[in-house]
Amino acid sequence: MILIEIGDDPHRFGSAARLASWSALCPGNNESAGKRKSGKTRHGNPVVRYLLCEAANAARRTKTVFRAKYESLVIRLAHKLVRTIYFILSRRKPYRDSTVDYETASVAKNAPRWIRALKKYGYWPEVAAPNPATAATAS
Repeated sequence: MILIEIGDDPHRFGSAARLASWSALCPGNNESAGKRKSGKTRHGNPVVRYLLCEAANAARRTKTVFRAKYESLVIRLAHKLVRTIYFILSRRKPYRDSTVDYETASVAKNAPRWIRALKKYGYWPEVAAPNPATAATAS
C-alpha cells in the first residue's frame, strides 16, 4: 500500500525530507523567544502516515536497527522508515539491516539441505561405531 501511494519513482519528491513532509511525518518547529512551543506534525497524506505508523509500531518490537534508537517513539521511527523507503527505491537495491548477519542465517537455513545432498551422493563421511573387541585389545 505504501508503494501504491508513493509510487515507484521517489525522485518526483526531490529528497527524502520532502517525502517525509508529504507523508506528514516531519515534526513542526514552533519556537518563539527561545521557548519551544508545539511540535505537532502537519496534515499530509493520512493513508501513508497511518501505514508507516503501523509499520513503525511493528518494527519497534523486532530485533533490528530500528529498535535500538526509536523503541518508544513511533513518529520518529516512522520518519526513519520513510527515509529508508526513499533510499531503497531511489538506489534500487534491497534493504540490508546492519545488525543481521545474512551469511550466518543463510548457512543455518540451508545446512540441513546441503548435508542431505552430500549424503545422497556419497560425499559425507561415514563414521564407524567403535568395535568393543578392538577397543579392549588396544588398552
